[in-house]
Amino acid sequence: MLWIFFPITLSLVSFIGTWSVYSLAYSSNHVCSLSDWSGNYYCTGNNSNACCYAPTISASGMSAPENSLFTATINAGSFLFLLFCIFHHAHLMEKHACYSLLSKTALVFGVISSVGSFAAGNCDLDYLPLLHYLGAAVSFTCICFYTILLTALTKRCVLTGYEKVLYPLRIASTVVQIIVTICYTILFVQEKYFYIHLSAVFEWMLSVNLELFELSYAMEFLFFSSFMISNLLSRREEEKPLILTMS
Repeated sequence: MLWIFFPITLSLVSFIGTWSVYSLAYSSNHVCSLSDWSGNYYCTGNNSNACCYAPTISASGMSAPENSLFTATINAGSFLFLLFCIFHHAHLMEKHACYSLLSKTALVFGVISSVGSFAAGNCDLDYLPLLHYLGAAVSFTCICFYTILLTALTKRCVLTGYEKVLYPLRIASTVVQIIVTICYTILFVQEKYFYIHLSAVFEWMLSVNLELFELSYAMEFLFFSSFMISNLLSRREEEKPLILTMS
């Protein structure tokens, strides 16, 4: 029963952490308001004093003191998401081992996304922009594939009995994630402030949409138990003699 709090905790850590970082950054005038589309105080290449940056999640965590909270939030979120991917895979292997290949593929995308997010959170945008953007790009891309595969597994695998409700909701969430990711990518490289600000809004939409997607898995984790993880580990141990024999 207590496992139901895991996806809830994952969603809340990401939601509360990122919006707290934005609040600190906005109160310190490090980022512009999400509701201000004028761009009058937007920092440009020739003007970096008494101005603010576009209110992206990354820019919100670029300066002190909010950068420490940003790093902590991303690290915690990445680690919890990594555990989420492993636990979900363990649940699938316990109940529907016939879909092991699909589940393992989803696990790979989830792990890569977690690593990309970790890299983006620990490579400061002000000092290591290339590594930060590379990690963020990898994370956003892999998240799209991960949500597609988990939605496909929702259709094929009965874990809760509520799949008829969860499946259309996850389809909608996956479609939103893909479309908004594409729009965000296109708008992010534009020079006009309106489009940059719109890309920031899309980035926040991606974050909230993913948190809602994760939150929907509270139903699956209601039926989760610790022995599923031990079974997954024991199966890996059983595979070792087979691998040695085949070699």
